[in-house]
Amino acid sequence: MLNHHQALIYTMVLMSAADQNIPDYELGRIDQLVSSLPVFHDYDVEQLPEDTTNCAAHFADDDGLDRVLNLIAEGTPGKLKETAYTLACDVAAVDGIAADEEIRLLQMIRQELEIDRLIATGIERGARARHATL
Repeated sequence: MLNHHQALIYTMVLMSAADQNIPDYELGRIDQLVSSLPVFHDYDVEQLPEDTTNCAAHFADDDGLDRVLNLIAEGTPGKLKETAYTLACDVAAVDGIAADEEIRLLQMIRQELEIDRLIATGIERGARARHATL
């Protein structure tokens, strides 16, 4: 089972891998979020590369998507479920384009974490606003 830090990191890595590619700018955003958010204040950032690699390895398995979603749901305490969804939305929004794969994965994460649809809509809108450009 994952601890809450790993569950949040797996959520972001899974979102980044939605299109079968993890671009450097998304890894940079993950690193930035881990380095700046209060929920990670007691996380050893030296562990981030290993946690990222472990998530990618799980995802590469035949049943990887379902397995990683289950690990995320089991490792995310109720108090952090909306935080996990927010992090997924931030990673999805970082490039300004929501591909079909990302939208579908966000739906799956929302369902797995049991996030209310109205709350999810607000979180999604906030992510779009944070990453908007002219």
